[in-house]
Amino acid sequence: MGLISSTAPTNLLLWYLALPARTLAADKPYSTWMTDSFITRGVPPTRWYTEATFYRGVEAVANHTTTLPNAYLDFLTTSLDAVLTPSGLPRNWDTTDHQLDHIRIGSTLLYLHTTTHPQKPRYRTAVDFLHAQLTTAQKRTPSGGFWHKDPKYPNQMWLDGLYMAAPFYAAYTALFQPDNTTAWDDILLQFELVESHCRDETSGMLRHGYDESKRAVWADPETGASPHVWVRAQGWYLMALVDVLEWFPRQHRGWGRLRGWFLELASALRREQDGDSGGWWLVMDGGYPGKKGNYIESSGTAMYAYGLLKGARSGLFGEGEEREVYVDVARRAYGLMVDRFVARNGTGGTLNWEGTVKVGSLDGKGDYEYYIGVPVVENSLIGVGPFISASVEMERANLA
Repeated sequence: MGLISSTAPTNLLLWYLALPARTLAADKPYSTWMTDSFITRGVPPTRWYTEATFYRGVEAVANHTTTLPNAYLDFLTTSLDAVLTPSGLPRNWDTTDHQLDHIRIGSTLLYLHTTTHPQKPRYRTAVDFLHAQLTTAQKRTPSGGFWHKDPKYPNQMWLDGLYMAAPFYAAYTALFQPDNTTAWDDILLQFELVESHCRDETSGMLRHGYDESKRAVWADPETGASPHVWVRAQGWYLMALVDVLEWFPRQHRGWGRLRGWFLELASALRREQDGDSGGWWLVMDGGYPGKKGNYIESSGTAMYAYGLLKGARSGLFGEGEEREVYVDVARRAYGLMVDRFVARNGTGGTLNWEGTVKVGSLDGKGDYEYYIGVPVVENSLIGVGPFISASVEMERANLA
């Protein structure tokens, strides 16, 4: 890639810096380029799920790199050490605030426990604490599902929460209690409840969440489900399925059910992929794709690409033509992301991430106007983390 002269016209220089990253020669793989960009600019060490979602992407890069010392592993260690006391307990933990978002960090703590210091108690203390918070302190619906957030959302399960807690719950059980059938049954139950209330049998997609008490203003009077399919909620759910299946015992009756739900959702995503762009719309159900205010959203697209690519690598689609169909779906989505959502920052050769909706909640009406009214933000870690994970999957498959 040639250098631009300092005497080049200002408008040409600005045009160059604004080019999508794919238009420029890639200096290194996008997985490390994007990760390095955010580490360089600074990611605050916190326990919050946004940073924890980014850490999950960094885990994938750390596992994929062959360079020693492993700077990505060092980054994770430094970041998570900052949120733990010397004994290993989470700092400033509010014992009255029980929400599944707080459990997301557990997956990275488990990764550090098994990768860096399995013989030292600090990370084990942390994951034991989070496991106890989830299994004994988190409130449940009458049917046994974890409340998304206590006390704010009583008897509500959101698709988001499956990703926040289930992969950690499954990994913890596989590592420390592999014969605990009760735990495996409990993990399966969380998916069963969401499937029975949120899955639309016509489209194969899932609504954002449900209220078992049916008291929320948005709750369907029969199913308790919210009215719409939100792209990121379903992305959280797809990632939860593929990550849990990595740990779930194949001899358990639930493995086949989890795989079946993954395949059903993958099939729906294939049908719903936008034919022009290769991405997915913010609100995906009914006649909303293409409607005024709706748009192709980057974080959900990244989550779908990661989930489909990991599913293909893990053998969930089998081998042959069926697998290649879904790899192509993910490859189209990845091409869109690099073309539209990855941009040169213009400072130090770093990258920006564009096109991610800030939040999505069932705190209000949960209607179409709510979803399209939430602002789109730049450099959201919620989108960056899954893009990094998808990039690693692309690179592992020699597709990038």
